Amino acid sequence: MAGVGLAGCERTVVVEAAEDAQNPKCADIMLRLPDEISGEKERTTSSQGTKAWGDPNIAVARCGVTPPGPTTDQCVSVSGVDWISKASDEDDTWVFTSYGRTPAVEVLVNRKAESGNDVLAAISPALAAIKPEAECVGAQDLDS
Repeated sequence: MAGVGLAGCERTVVVEAAEDAQNPKCADIMLRLPDEISGEKERTTSSQGTKAWGDPNIAVARCGVTPPGPTTDQCVSVSGVDWISKASDEDDTWVFTSYGRTPAVEVLVNRKAESGNDVLAAISPALAAIKPEAECVGAQDLDS
């Protein structure tokens, strides 16, 4: 019987708000984000401009992070949105940061629970409404 009582409880995901989370464009992005990713439902978060999916979390998004400048880190393009991709040194998390759009969005993906490509495919359409200011380029795109 105790398990039934716990089934209805939802823990709030504690997420630190990004520096520019109050940007009105963040509110637009947050409203466009999906309620579900890969069958995992959205959960309540503790801060403005944030969303999380799954229990345990498969992904956490924060809008309003500092936009990344030029970098040699890996860049992937999903649904017309460029993302800088890094593996976290501390745990099994991929860190994706949107590139070339302001405000920037950071997405943390649990590498053991979900594919980064699936998460970005679900999230990218919400950012596509923000006009890009820059895009990722590869070495082959640079003039010698």
